[in-house]
Amino acid sequence: MLDLPIHVAKNRAYWGQSSPSWVEPGRQSWKTPVISWGIWGVLESDVHALGDLCQWRGKDAIELGCGTGYFSSWLHRIGMNPVGVDITPEQLAAARSFQREFGIEFPLLEASAESVPLPDASFDLAISEYGAIIWCDPYKWIPEAARLLRPGGTLVFLRNSTISILCGPDVGTTSEQLVRDQFRLHRVEYDELSVEFHLPHGPMIRLLREHGFEVEDLIEVEPPIDAKPTRHDYISLDWSKRWPSEEIWRARKL
Repeated sequence: MLDLPIHVAKNRAYWGQSSPSWVEPGRQSWKTPVISWGIWGVLESDVHALGDLCQWRGKDAIELGCGTGYFSSWLHRIGMNPVGVDITPEQLAAARSFQREFGIEFPLLEASAESVPLPDASFDLAISEYGAIIWCDPYKWIPEAARLLRPGGTLVFLRNSTISILCGPDVGTTSEQLVRDQFRLHRVEYDELSVEFHLPHGPMIRLLREHGFEVEDLIEVEPPIDAKPTRHDYISLDWSKRWPSEEIWRARKL
């Protein structure tokens, strides 16, 4: 942990400072028994990003950038054996407190998703919901996910949509106009506190293929009809009803 890359160290410190604001949202997600995705809470039963949930019973999963661990708790509830990985001690402390509160236990590992100290071919599912996919360099964590997955394993991640990033200014709410270049889009720093990563579709597809993945689905997330505005002020509900603000990718390791 002493020789972290600059972006990893920045993001670790950022999430350490902001962790208290995610405790109550984490608790609410742990309370919810069904799987949902993203800021709009789109139900897995509506998007089928994971396919038939019965297929995952008894299988091994790794969540890369697990935060407070709520998604791993959902995987545990459907009969999987999840391991949560996160770089931030404060986030993992919250996850452990929720394990005690809700009586659900699974391993939690403090590590960067770019370098996970676990053996090759250990998992059937690798998942990231606004975790590694946003806060880790895709040219490092995608190969790591491929290493950790068994042949035939599945990678699923939810991220901000490409169009929302292209319309997202450094300060303020997402625009109805393109304000960011798409060519060479990769590392995005809205301020000096944290570093995000956003690859456009073409480079992401090529990266996945380079590391032995076949893209099976790309779900452009639409908020439910009864969706309410969220606490996230960078994107509005009205905008998200016109264009996808989030997207879920599913890829299989060949």
